[in-house]
Amino acid sequence: MSKKRGLSLDEKREKMLQIFYESQDFFLLKELEKLGPRKGVISQSVKDVVQSLVDDDLVSKEKIGTSVYFWSLPSCAGNQLRNVYRKLESDLQNSKNRLEELTEQCKQLKKGREESEEREEALAELKAIELKHKELKDEVLQYADNDPAAFEAMKNAIDDAHAAANRWTDNIFTLRQWCSNNFPQAKEQLENLYKEVGMTEDFDYLELSPTPLSSVID
Repeated sequence: MSKKRGLSLDEKREKMLQIFYESQDFFLLKELEKLGPRKGVISQSVKDVVQSLVDDDLVSKEKIGTSVYFWSLPSCAGNQLRNVYRKLESDLQNSKNRLEELTEQCKQLKKGREESEEREEALAELKAIELKHKELKDEVLQYADNDPAAFEAMKNAIDDAHAAANRWTDNIFTLRQWCSNNFPQAKEQLENLYKEVGMTEDFDYLELSPTPLSSVID
């Protein structure tokens, strides 16, 4: 024997609406949870089903005192459907009007763009101009390194790097002096350490080369 299929949400909504329409009465939620199983809607799902009907304005809900009552009349459902119908009719008419406007705009935009020998020549000329513009743009990029702004930025970057390098050199000299003052007995070991890390006797501040920047770029 095949297992009985459960009701879908739409079927549950229809069953619960039948309870309201047949009695045309007011109900508490606990009352609906008892009546639901008689229509095939298990009591655990009654609350969610009724709330979905309230959300769609098919069932009314009102708190009176400490109790919450639910009700729905066939006339209310009819009014709701009529309101939905009127809204859909209005949306459809607006869509038709918009389609007419867009169709008219399309016709206006096509004016002056009819296929002709003159139009073909104009399009060919436009394409040639666009191609030439791209070629000139690529050529300008080839000379970007000679741009005065780029040249000045490179020069400033060199100055900043030179200042930073000498600042660290100054820090190294300061550290060496501090080590010599505080660890005189380890002078030999410190000298060996300096040589291992590349601090030879010719280690000194950097000086900027007098060579012009333009020749460096070349």
